[in-house]
Amino acid sequence: MATYRPPVHHLTATALERLRQEHDDLTTRGRIEVAAKIERARELGDLSENGDYHAAKDEQGHMEGRIRHLESILENYELVEIDDVDLVGPGKLVTVSIDGDAPETYYLGSHEEKYDGATTMTPESALGRALDGHRTNETVSYTTPNGHQLTVVVLRVELP
Repeated sequence: MATYRPPVHHLTATALERLRQEHDDLTTRGRIEVAAKIERARELGDLSENGDYHAAKDEQGHMEGRIRHLESILENYELVEIDDVDLVGPGKLVTVSIDGDAPETYYLGSHEEKYDGATTMTPESALGRALDGHRTNETVSYTTPNGHQLTVVVLRVELP
């Protein structure tokens, strides 16, 4: 039987610090504030028809889910170190043309990092694996998860 291995999240040092700060904030200030909201709502009386109470409990549930998600990332990450700027790899923006279509720009890394004008693509995705290690003007062929063969031209590799 196969053992479950959580995904590795490719993070830049900046993203890692931001996620650590968010986790710290949610587990301290966030929990205190939600607990206070729940307590204030309880003081209003009947909980079965208390919208404030239910909203505060929903907020608590969403926050605890985010905390668990952050903990998973912080337990299973790989710090992205950028050596060769011209080489496609985690932590870089990659502009490509797929089957001759208009250029598209992707950020290769964790979904926790977002860049304007770029769609985030994980290094573990089919296209991410195909592009990894290639350079500008190289052509890559890859098979999509649904079995289509595509040709991709790397137009630009840059740091975000």
